[in-house]
Amino acid sequence: MTHPGEITRRQLLRRAGLTAFVVGPGAGLLSACATGGAGDAPSAAPSTSLAASADPKNPFGVDAKKPLEVTIFSGGYGDAYARDLHEVLYKKEFPGVTIKHNATQQISTQLRPRFVGGDVPDVVNNSGPEALDLAALATEGHLADLAPLFDAPSIDEPGKKVRDTVTPAVLDNAKIDGKDLVLNYTVSHRALWYNAKLFAGKGWSVPKTWDEFKALGETAKKEGILLFAYPGQKGPYYQLWNVLYTAAKIGGNQVIIDIDNLVDNAWNVEAMKQSVTAWVEIQAKYGDKAYFGLDHTQTQVKQLENKLLFYPVGSWVENEMVKDTPLDFEYAIAPIPDVTSSDKMPYGAIQVGVGENFFVAAKGKNPQGGLEYLRIMLSKEGAKGFTERTKNLTVVNGAAEGLDLTPGLKSAAKAQDAAGQNIITDARFEGWYKELFDYGTEQINVVMAGRITPDKFCANMQKKADEIKKDSSVVKQTRSQ
Repeated sequence: MTHPGEITRRQLLRRAGLTAFVVGPGAGLLSACATGGAGDAPSAAPSTSLAASADPKNPFGVDAKKPLEVTIFSGGYGDAYARDLHEVLYKKEFPGVTIKHNATQQISTQLRPRFVGGDVPDVVNNSGPEALDLAALATEGHLADLAPLFDAPSIDEPGKKVRDTVTPAVLDNAKIDGKDLVLNYTVSHRALWYNAKLFAGKGWSVPKTWDEFKALGETAKKEGILLFAYPGQKGPYYQLWNVLYTAAKIGGNQVIIDIDNLVDNAWNVEAMKQSVTAWVEIQAKYGDKAYFGLDHTQTQVKQLENKLLFYPVGSWVENEMVKDTPLDFEYAIAPIPDVTSSDKMPYGAIQVGVGENFFVAAKGKNPQGGLEYLRIMLSKEGAKGFTERTKNLTVVNGAAEGLDLTPGLKSAAKAQDAAGQNIITDARFEGWYKELFDYGTEQINVVMAGRITPDKFCANMQKKADEIKKDSSVVKQTRSQ
């Protein structure tokens, strides 16, 4: 069963220029960063709109001598793609320009004081566990209007606008209170990831039903392998995503849409309770509480050592662990098994979306340069180079054609092809109401550890959602699909 908000596989692949890729043996879309999604957040203050220039080669009227400052989240993608590719292309366009490059995993810690003080970088890759609150930034007028970027001539095809060269999901997720304020750069697949070589060697099949999932857990337990684990430190939101996507599989995408829209009792619906209950049981029977004390990297190393089978994460994990991946490990994607016999979304449904957000600081010293930097990122050279360096696909149509893709990327593409129209939607409250999302990442550890019941988890989340709904200082957002 499909819902209005589900992007069809053909739509997404065709618009990304990858349909032919997927039909053949080396295909697919991949990944987002170390935390996902989009930048749909409220904005009470006007964003800065930059007038377009008449010069198609310099559509924003960039001052070639003005310095540019770029801050990159150095997570699963690293920062070399920016330092050695995008910044190099910018310098090629404006010879002699100075670019200050800053890479960090502490985006909020480093940048929040600078936004308060008025000394901000021009381009920010806002990602990771310390991502800035986009709602607050938008309200304070810190996000530059990206409409001039999307309406600017494409670097590759000047007769086309940039907006016509990217998958439409980019434009859908750029909107904040009706304005284009955030660029999501990558295509991501979030599901359960496993070692295909281990399964092949053991003769194991990927489970399609919850009974098969638990049966495999019993088999793995006898060999000293956990069925499932997630990082309780620096990554519990992976499991929050997982229970949300499982609830959508059970009850359809409307479950997540209602949560995003702060619909009364959205967290208390049966599909959400079934999802949390199912995963709490898996944790109790086939997990290990020691993982609550591990971060994402430590947990991912355990998986590379074949100490756990399934890990709920996004496509970026393959590149994040590339230096540590042994020869006998091959990343592959597994859809969430059928939880009930009446799940609204069939087996094979996976979450596919855009992620890894970037924005231009409206109050930076060089917002024109910031827009041009993003335009360079959205060129085929900028996008293809990103994929070559990170093994993750971008939102730029056709930019990955001809590239030799990794096993994980091929697996994700096949999974997306099998999913067809059954694409699980992203949870946008992550960007809309960061307080609710942060609370969820705390509560998921509490319930998964067995310290509260699934019903209590849902009740706690609903109480927090109700508080936000009643708070008139929080600008509300809605979605129809």
